[in-house]
Amino acid sequence: PGNRQVSGIEVVPLQELQRPRIDVTTRISGFFRDAFPQLIDLIDDAVNAVIALDEPPEQNFVRKHYLQELGEWIGKGINEDEAQERAAYRIFGAKPGSYGAGILPLIQEKNWQADADFAEAYINWGGYAYARKLGDKQGSDQRDAFRTRLSGVQVALHNQDNREHDIFDSDDYLQYHGGMIATIRALTGQQPRHYFGDSHDPARAQVRDLKQETLRVFRSRVVNPKWLDSIRRHGYKGGLELTATVDYLFGYDATAQVMDDWMYEQLAQTYAFDPGMQRFLEEANPWAQNAIAERLLEAASRGMWEEPQAQTLEDLRQLYLKSETLLEARGETPRGV
Repeated sequence: PGNRQVSGIEVVPLQELQRPRIDVTTRISGFFRDAFPQLIDLIDDAVNAVIALDEPPEQNFVRKHYLQELGEWIGKGINEDEAQERAAYRIFGAKPGSYGAGILPLIQEKNWQADADFAEAYINWGGYAYARKLGDKQGSDQRDAFRTRLSGVQVALHNQDNREHDIFDSDDYLQYHGGMIATIRALTGQQPRHYFGDSHDPARAQVRDLKQETLRVFRSRVVNPKWLDSIRRHGYKGGLELTATVDYLFGYDATAQVMDDWMYEQLAQTYAFDPGMQRFLEEANPWAQNAIAERLLEAASRGMWEEPQAQTLEDLRQLYLKSETLLEARGETPRGV
């Protein structure tokens, strides 16, 4: 009561809960790991308290999956003590001292071909376990346990507690959420259900389907004429923001499959072909114009933009060549070179 911080956990009885206990695997960020170690301990306490309950398996999926995985680890020759630890891990993050999810470098360098590439990076970067019982050995390499956990995930959710950002103005969202979705798809062969939690107002918390959130942000900001007009006031930095938005849309689509063809077409018309936008980028940031055209062409070449209009593709190619010529005339190097 003195500082209003949670000091422990208490199990809610099933009669009061009135639903089964849901098994949740948490992928924390490096910032969360560094700033909130006490919360990691509390989450781990809750997991272990629920595992220890003598309840019907269909009412306690945490315990049900723990027992299943315990038997699987023992069957693979793991000793019982270590198997118990592996089966109980529910909190994973990057290796101590490192940050990120490993997805952005693949997108930036075009160094991916399929979901398996995203899955390999996501597991290698995020497969380190955190738990109270690990003590000073936090961040234990448990990539096999992380892979096992993700193989059973049916719903991928990311929560945002502020309105300072949206899912297409930071790479964190596509890396952590998109990366999880792509990894689950690679491991199971199925697209998981995906949701976006909006708790910027705790009194009115909302959960939206990720596609619904994608459309909301796309219409309210990405192609909103008022936002586009305001971004032009920022010169070079404004052009960079436009490039980043296209990159993050592309990255989220590559990992979570959230874009439709009409959205790519509207991006092309708004960011690449609009005469006012072309003049702005040519004067303020021709590198951005080159990068936008290149990224949209990549979406088409990879089949993410499934059926682009032939004239749109040709216009994008011409714009890309024009922007390269402009950059070379100014003595600058295009992004793809």
